[in-house]
Amino acid sequence: MNNTADSNSPSLSNSDSGNKKKIYFTVTTDLSYDQRMIRICTSLSEAGYEIVLVGRKLNSSIPITLQPFHQQRITCFFEKGKLFYTEYNFRLFFYLLFKKMDCICAIDLDTILPCYFISVIKKLQRVYDAHELFCEMKEIVTRPLIYKTWKMIERFTVPKFTHGYTVNQPIADAFRKMYGVNYRVIRNIALLRPLVSVEKKEKFILYQGAVNEGRCFEALIPAMNTVNARLLVCGDGNYMSQLRELVTQNQLEKKVILLGKLPPAELRKITSEAYIGLTLFDRQGLSNYYSLANRFFDYLHAGIPQVCVDFPVYRQLNEELPVAVLVNDTSAKNLAVELNNLLENEFLYNTLQQNCVQARKQYNWQEEEKALIAFYKNLTLTDNN
Repeated sequence: MNNTADSNSPSLSNSDSGNKKKIYFTVTTDLSYDQRMIRICTSLSEAGYEIVLVGRKLNSSIPITLQPFHQQRITCFFEKGKLFYTEYNFRLFFYLLFKKMDCICAIDLDTILPCYFISVIKKLQRVYDAHELFCEMKEIVTRPLIYKTWKMIERFTVPKFTHGYTVNQPIADAFRKMYGVNYRVIRNIALLRPLVSVEKKEKFILYQGAVNEGRCFEALIPAMNTVNARLLVCGDGNYMSQLRELVTQNQLEKKVILLGKLPPAELRKITSEAYIGLTLFDRQGLSNYYSLANRFFDYLHAGIPQVCVDFPVYRQLNEELPVAVLVNDTSAKNLAVELNNLLENEFLYNTLQQNCVQARKQYNWQEEEKALIAFYKNLTLTDNN
């Protein structure tokens, strides 16, 4: 079975990497757009590990960009739904079965089963990277049969992954309460880059990230009828078809621009040009309520104030140094009011913008990666192959 669609190797030669501990990371995402995993794998590669990141290849995938770590993409017949997850896990297991490694790390619940069985067969150290409370995502918790299936997988596997980390303390607390595991907190924060001053040619609003259920598009799109700016949406996901319908129903084709997924460098450019960012979730599902979205820090690092839900983790960060307008009410009417106020209130905008620039120095990947490297350094990685 030829699972790998394409790959690239790091700059190290085989002889250089022979004594390095080899760690495999597994995701269901398209590697070209997964900024979080690019950061993690780059940091560990630079810390002296040999890293292999395994993901998926879609019909719409762009060529892989060379990185300082190995990348492998698996091609499936199915691209979504139960058949995709079944096929991908099957293919992933047999791909990993014939690979040499010292440690395996499952990213979220959707690749945890093959990682668990491979770790048992090969007697490997296993790690769980829980980006979210997977079973509590709106698209899962609202579907009883799907929820029951994933929860069964979670109950079977997570207690067996005694080593792991997640993106904030509330999620770590939830795993400890449910399964007795003590996971480290390693936040998903943007890499600190020089802040380039960009002329704001247009005061447009930006949503970047997954276009999934529970992101308040049902209220945001109608709100744009009375917001004095355009909205750019950069991303894709399981709510994309509904989002297009909402735009059409509200006759906002010229005011709401759907750009789809963009490569990281292009996305950073658009983010730097935006005037306001959006971090919105509804309250259905603990995964949303305890979230710490990538985009929160992406906007902050671009020096862009944002309108953000008033959930615990965002509130705690914003209390330290306000970088966002927090909202409890995510109705269309209130979102329009808050967005228009931030567009027009120069004093508020400038204050939040200055705080963003200051907060970058404290919240950045260069600081956060220290915890990641310490985590893997403290693992006992023995030669099993």
